Amino acid sequence: MVCVEVTLLSLLLSSPLFSLPQVPIQPGQSFKFTVLETLDRIKEEFQFLQAQYHSLKLECEKLASEKTEMQRHYIMVSSILFTLPHHRWLTGINQTTWRRKQQQLQHLSHHTPGIPLTPHPSGLSLGGGSGLLALTGALGVSAHLASKDERNHLDPEHLRGVVSSPPHPLLPSPALRSPLSVPPGSYPAHFGVVSHAGLNGELASPGGFGAALTLSPQISTSAGVYTRSPLMAYESRSHLRAPGLSSSLPGGSSGGKPAYSFHVSADGQMQPVPFPPDALLGPGIPRHARQIHTLNHGEVVCAVTISTSTHHVYTGGKGCVKVWDISQPGSKSAMAQLDCLNRDNYIRSCKILPDGRTLIVGGEASTLSIWDLATPTPRIKAELTSSAPACYALAISPDNKVCFSCCSDGNIVVWDLHNQTLVRQFQGHTDGASCIDISNDGTKLWTGGLDNTVRCWDLREGRQLQQHDFTSQIFSLGYCPTGEWLAVGMESSNVEVLHVSKPDKYQLHLHESCVLSLKFASCGKWFVSTGKDNLLNAWRTPYGASIFQSKESSSVLSCDVSPDDKYIVTGSGDKKATVYEVVY
Repeated sequence: MVCVEVTLLSLLLSSPLFSLPQVPIQPGQSFKFTVLETLDRIKEEFQFLQAQYHSLKLECEKLASEKTEMQRHYIMVSSILFTLPHHRWLTGINQTTWRRKQQQLQHLSHHTPGIPLTPHPSGLSLGGGSGLLALTGALGVSAHLASKDERNHLDPEHLRGVVSSPPHPLLPSPALRSPLSVPPGSYPAHFGVVSHAGLNGELASPGGFGAALTLSPQISTSAGVYTRSPLMAYESRSHLRAPGLSSSLPGGSSGGKPAYSFHVSADGQMQPVPFPPDALLGPGIPRHARQIHTLNHGEVVCAVTISTSTHHVYTGGKGCVKVWDISQPGSKSAMAQLDCLNRDNYIRSCKILPDGRTLIVGGEASTLSIWDLATPTPRIKAELTSSAPACYALAISPDNKVCFSCCSDGNIVVWDLHNQTLVRQFQGHTDGASCIDISNDGTKLWTGGLDNTVRCWDLREGRQLQQHDFTSQIFSLGYCPTGEWLAVGMESSNVEVLHVSKPDKYQLHLHESCVLSLKFASCGKWFVSTGKDNLLNAWRTPYGASIFQSKESSSVLSCDVSPDDKYIVTGSGDKKATVYEVVY
């Protein structure tokens, strides 16, 4: 109707009736618009608006073309990620988030306004874009890591089950090289453990590194591989340092090496941390760690745990958990295989009870498996089923009576292990709950999520106590067993250590990519974190002095510390687990 009226008005204004000569205004005569003059002015204004409309229409068409191109890139990247099943969970996009993003794109496709009111389609939000693109190479989704074995995992049937819209054509193969992936050759393929004797922003002497270096017998010790300090590696990513801060620590080395640990005050001011003299000394503080076992699981190891006796390690991979006896030296082969979930689904978490008789397993399925390990042949004694399509993390209460499950729909499910029943759900995360830990007294639960929040729950009253908001997805966290410190691993590569009752915190910058797992030692004096950058970092609680660092050959997805703090076990993207002995 409006278009008809506009067309009629245009014809009316262009008719000869409105082209009559105007009567000039005489001196002293009052200034009045005649009807014809008014209509002329209306005609001019209409023509101006019509020209502006055509200009905006062209701009709209250009922006629509850009939007289509962005959609094509988005679908391309997402399709690649979701066709690599053992990479999918690292993207920080669960199936709920994926459906929501598809709905957003469909909404944009059908509701693009005729005249955009902004010069750039800022309304075109792909949601969590930083998480998606920054994690495109979460395990190295790039040409140099897309091995033949991984390409065999590209299952069209699986893709059709995940992608709700028809498949979009992918870009040519060079587009698979993500600029955010770690380029081949950036790091040596050799393995090394380096002990940091220096303080924040200070490098130890080359001789100090050599003295603290321990390698397994089969590892090459060629010169040059270990001469580069992790702090020097950090120097190349100075954009991650807090803006405006001096790169050298007051009273530190004269070399001006960058600090990696910062104290953040309540008002947001960041200052490099002056480590105390006993930062890396004293009882309970490791000197370094040495590799003692390599456990060749055969699939990407997404979950690991070590028994209380420290005799057995459990590694979770694709469709199964393998059990390893590490009490004896020598080459290792799995002593048992526990088939869990479906054959093509990955284990995301496994927890063993202190008695060593019960193992709880969760992953890319709605069912948790409870295994009886005391029988001659391990068997499933119960299964717990929730409405969520996947479990991302598990925690056990100190009394071993309750299990907490972090679900892909954001809920935290509470299970009674004795009766095998669901007793409660904590609801608050608006995206997948990715990590969890519980206080030693069993009164508080801490959870992190893909919604960029960390939340604290009161287990006695069943309510949320605290919420900490971040600008990055949360992939890992751990609660200090002996103090009020919470360490949080970010998609952004930061590790942040928060005081749970005070506003100040520490921010640590030694990881070069997303922090995938984190675990405190039982003594509470140190903790470890692992990441997509192949690193295992050991930190001093709470201020983050770097105790030692290990470089593995692939992304380190999971870690655990033995209850006696003598061993660390990691699971990685190169289909193996590694056992370290902590040397004091």
